[in-house]
Order: sequence, then C-alpha cells, then structure tokens
Amino acid sequence: MYAPSAGYSSALDIPTLLFFATTIVALLGLFLIISWLQDRSMRALAWWGAAYLIGASSMALWSSPAPLLPVPAEVFSALIFVACGMIWNGVRLFHGRRVLPLATFAGAILWVILCQAPVFATGESLRIVLAAMIASAYAFFTAFELWRERRKSLHSRSAAVIVPLLHAAIFLIPIALRALSPEVRGAVFASGWFELFALETMLYGVGTGVIVLLLVKDYHVHVHKNAASTDHLTGLFNRRAFLDGAQSLCAHQAGQRQPVTVLMFDLDHFKSINDRFGHAAGDDVLRLFAANARANMRASDLIGRLGGEEFAAIVPGTCDTAVKIAERIRAGFEMAAVEIPIGRIGTTVSIGAACSLDPVMDVGMLLARADAALYRAKEAGRNRIYTAEETPEPTTAERLIAAARAGNAALEHERECAIEAQPDRDHRSAA
Repeated sequence: MYAPSAGYSSALDIPTLLFFATTIVALLGLFLIISWLQDRSMRALAWWGAAYLIGASSMALWSSPAPLLPVPAEVFSALIFVACGMIWNGVRLFHGRRVLPLATFAGAILWVILCQAPVFATGESLRIVLAAMIASAYAFFTAFELWRERRKSLHSRSAAVIVPLLHAAIFLIPIALRALSPEVRGAVFASGWFELFALETMLYGVGTGVIVLLLVKDYHVHVHKNAASTDHLTGLFNRRAFLDGAQSLCAHQAGQRQPVTVLMFDLDHFKSINDRFGHAAGDDVLRLFAANARANMRASDLIGRLGGEEFAAIVPGTCDTAVKIAERIRAGFEMAAVEIPIGRIGTTVSIGAACSLDPVMDVGMLLARADAALYRAKEAGRNRIYTAEETPEPTTAERLIAAARAGNAALEHERECAIEAQPDRDHRSAA
C-alpha cells in the first residue's frame, strides 16, 4: 500500500508485523471458508473467507523482498481494498440484502487510477491519506450495514457497530496529519507512523474477524431460539412463546396504564375438513389462516397457535381496535379458499374478544373470558365475533376455564423443561 521512508530507525519491526498480520488474516480466511463448507446456506461466510484470503495474499506479495509477479505495486494494494469491499458486501449478504459488485471494486479502481497521477506517484503522504480514506469509507459502510439491523437486537450488535467505527476513525488520522505544517508532518511520519498504521491494519483485520464470528454465533442462536418458539406448520408463535410474550405485553401495558385485548380464534368445522379432504388439506387451511392473520395484524400485535385449530392473539389497545382487526381477519379468511384437486374449500373462523383496563388482570383470565366469548360466537352460528362484557368479577365458567388453561400451561412448561434437561441427565448418567 505504501513503503516506509528510508533513513529512520524503527522501534517496531515492520517485516515481523506484516508477517504476523498476513498469517492471522490467512488463518481467519481458511477458518471462514471451512465454516462455509459446513454450512453452504450462509454464503456470507464464503465472501468473508475469500476476502481474508485475498487480503492475506496481497499483503504477502506486497511485503515480499523481491517482486514475485511482474505487476505494479499498486495492484497488490488494490487487492486489499477489494477485500474490504467484499467484507462490506458480505455483511449485506448476511442480512439478506443484494450484493453490490461495482461498489466492491470501486475503492481498488479509484486507488489504481489516482496512483497514476504525478501528485500521488511522488507524494508518499498523499498516498497514505488516499489509502486511509478508502479503508475508512469501507469501514464506515460496514458499520452502517450493521447499524441498520439494530431492530433485530443481536447480542453482539453494539460491538459490531463500534469496532468498525473505531477503526475507521483511526484510519482517518493521516488526513488530520496533513493539516500540520510540513516540518511537523515530516517529523510525525518519521517517528514510527508506518509501524503504527501496519499494526492498526492487523488489529482491524483481527477485530473484523472476531465480529464476523460473533455475528455467525448470534445468527445460529437466533435460528435455534426461533425454532424453539415457532410452530413449525404455521410459522406463528407456539403456545409457550405466545404465553410468554403475552405476559410481557400485559405487564408493559399495565405499567403504561393502557388497555390490552385478547382475541381467541377457532376455525369452523375444521374436523370435518380433515375427515372429508384429508390432513394435508387441513394443514393448508391452518397455513392459510396464519398467513391471513399476519397480513391483517399490526407489528405490535402478537399471535400464536395454541394447538389444533385454536389460535390466540393479544392486541395493545381497546376492544374496539381489536374488533376491527378481528373483523379484517374474519373477512379475509372467509374470502380466501384452499385449492384442492376436486375444488375449493371454503373457510370461516369464529372469534372471541376480551379487553381489560385492570393492571392486575393476568393473561390466563383474559384468555378465559375471550374463550367464553368464542363459545358464544360458535353457538350463535359461527363465522362471527363476540366480545366479553367488562365485568369486575368473571363468571364461574370463566374461572374454571382459566384454571384449566393455567394447569395445561404449567404441565406443558414442565414437560418442555424436562425434555430440555434430559440430555444433561443422560450425560451425567454416562459419566
């Protein structure tokens, strides 16, 4: 990228620094490539691994005592900027965004073109400034891509954003040095700036590699957590995840003195659909309802599958707001239909709603009241919405339903905990 000036003593040995930097970057690249070979679905690992191997190769060719290839030295430096662009695009790919091939090579192309200009060809400090600007730009772009994912709440997000920003700021130091007088600037560059910049390049490579590994770890944790909390058929929350989320939402709404409404859904004549058309058609009906419900609910609403054809949702807001949402779901589901070889299966849903302004009202009681309203909707002819009256004391039937729900939830929780603990017990027994 740039060569140290002759005639000054070095407190740090640049060849040694470059050797360690090249070795570490190459090892990180090999590790990422091997990780990609084990999980081909994560293409970002291939981009990151290739970027590190390209960067390591460039550093090795650039720092070799004798030229190994008959190409200008600027080409080796340009490959480092290509590696920076690939790391940035790897982050974009990791987060589901499209790759920008031109932007990957933009820094390298700019470097090669400007290095041909006489002012850069003879001005060593200008070349350092140009290299710092390109490297810091890619670091800032990488930090921006990571910052855009702040809503996903990954554990390593803060470090993933701060590390590229910190290194980008360090890379910009040569630009500030250009503002110094020629005498001061010459003394600074002659006092070991090249060693520090080489060391910073190595630290940036290692730091970025660590961030990449943290992102991959968080991704796998996120995937396993979603698998444990998601109903595999519909993609909605399962019973346990919904009850946990509903309890948290109720506590938040109670703290804000805001209402919350629970909706209970039961697909009409679902057993008849299974018996007449088969379980595959029944599964299609469940998936159709889940997709329709997601399309008609807000981002702040929670919905989950409690079991069978029974679903529940919790909506921050009054009963009127929740009923409007429920009506959209009911009407949309009635208009939709599942296609089967012999025709179309008509679908409808009955809905019960219960709202509470009482901060001590728990989720189980709200579910019980919404369940009672759901039963009244089914008894009245199905394909309709009924709301529970706001009474201070629930009826005896609602109390029994709430107790049954609480008992079933506790048994389900104990069963899942026992399943999760089984591998530990087996391991201890084997030991």
